[in-house]
Amino acid sequence: MADTIILAIAILGGMGLLFGFGLAYIARKLAVTEDEKVEEIMNILPGADCGACGCAGCKAFARELAAGKRKPSECVVGGKEVALKLASLLGTEAGEFQPKVAQLFCMGGREESGLRFSYIGITTCEAANLVGGGFKKCEYGCLGFGDCVAACQFGALSMDENGLPVIDREKCVGCGACVKACPRGLISLVPEDARVFVRCSSKASPGEVTKACTVGCIGCRRCEKACEYDAIHVDKDTALASIDYTKCTACGACVEVCPRKVIEIEEIEAERSEAA
Repeated sequence: MADTIILAIAILGGMGLLFGFGLAYIARKLAVTEDEKVEEIMNILPGADCGACGCAGCKAFARELAAGKRKPSECVVGGKEVALKLASLLGTEAGEFQPKVAQLFCMGGREESGLRFSYIGITTCEAANLVGGGFKKCEYGCLGFGDCVAACQFGALSMDENGLPVIDREKCVGCGACVKACPRGLISLVPEDARVFVRCSSKASPGEVTKACTVGCIGCRRCEKACEYDAIHVDKDTALASIDYTKCTACGACVEVCPRKVIEIEEIEAERSEAA
């Protein structure tokens, strides 16, 4: 009896050892060797894993970059400095780099746009937007729960006392996470040197806008007429003004004539330094 047990244990042990060696051999034969270049690229990348490049993290971007499927400039978070380092490592062109920052296109906070009904539910913009088209009078305006703030891993957004997100231009890397997080599409990436913004996204009629918000664009076209550079136009379908940043000189003419004060000109850091 004892001999039988010992024999069984010996057979099982031998089989286990045999299978172990077999699996180790197969694993070595089928192992995918990581390109050393990928590791070198990873050492340069910021490691944010933000997905702004369109890849599922920095590792995936590094593999595609090493394979020649991507350009160094596509790492938005790394910026020009990282793009140049990657280009030097790979012996290729960095690619065209156009830095962008996020901007909010809504001024309708708690004071400017009232409530249609009291909302008691999950405190996220995504959830609130699903209930009756949102609780604010403006069906296009910011809901103020800060989904965009939660999405930003760089600390570039915060909520003000009026229930609107504030974007820190100096911290924003243009990854676009906040753009994706906003269920109403109120945040967009614009050229880093853009200075003039129409802070409204309402597609309602001028009459409806007037009732819903004290600062909404009513499509009066005064801005359009005041601009001598043909840089701002009012859409005939939505009655909403928008700016062509390839033409805008930030002269401020549109800002001055807007009766609703929905167009703003933003001073950038370089100009603040020069003024000081």
